[in-house]
Amino acid sequence: MDVPLSKSEREMLKAVYRLSKGGSDAHTGALAEHLGLAPGTVTATVKKLAERDLVDHRPYKGVELTGTGRHAAVAAIRRHRIVERFLSDYLGYAWHEADRLAGSFEAELPQEVEDRMFEALGRPTTCPHGFPIPEPAVDRIPQMPSLDELAVGESGVVALPGSTDADIVTFLESLGIRPGARIQVIEKHPFDGPVVVKVEHQRAHRTVGERVARQIFVQSLEFVHDSPGRPETEAVDGLNTHLSTQPTPTSIKEKSA
Repeated sequence: MDVPLSKSEREMLKAVYRLSKGGSDAHTGALAEHLGLAPGTVTATVKKLAERDLVDHRPYKGVELTGTGRHAAVAAIRRHRIVERFLSDYLGYAWHEADRLAGSFEAELPQEVEDRMFEALGRPTTCPHGFPIPEPAVDRIPQMPSLDELAVGESGVVALPGSTDADIVTFLESLGIRPGARIQVIEKHPFDGPVVVKVEHQRAHRTVGERVARQIFVQSLEFVHDSPGRPETEAVDGLNTHLSTQPTPTSIKEKSA
């Protein structure tokens, strides 16, 4: 069921959902920092949501979504990702621009228009950033692991948050690491060292620092193992073939969202 929400309420629910991963409550201070709002503004919006039974607010402890609130938050994230997809696919905006623009009008979008937009787009499964578009009426979104969490040999499809620093986006683009790209972890250096990856359609391995690797999310694929004794060029070509022919996975490890 579509819950009528103002823009500020919608953004607050999404922020509470994202900051309460792992089962912990979202504190008002963290919400204020995340949304760029004054603490008093956050408290006032949270109070309105609590009066509508969308959140539970315990002073000095934090904010927790109710069952209804969780459904509303996931529905808001679904709408945001559909609008991003429309801006990217139909209007030609870059993926990081679509994130910024989507928030300006999604709150006023009628549910019927969202539904028709989704159908017109061909029922997409991911937003332009590479994150999954949740199904209607669900209350959780499977969360992708970050690149630094993958084991050596593991492969996946890249997703990048809209909040990624522009300089990092430019750097990753130069390496061929962009939303939708398929990569494999070749080597992980110890003690928070860099991660060496193979990017599809590229022969040279790419090295990403541990701090940046934490900001790259990956939809996991099967392990890709090279056969013993195969020449390196043959192994690379085999990986490219594997990555280009693997279907985009529909099931990912769930960590609560």
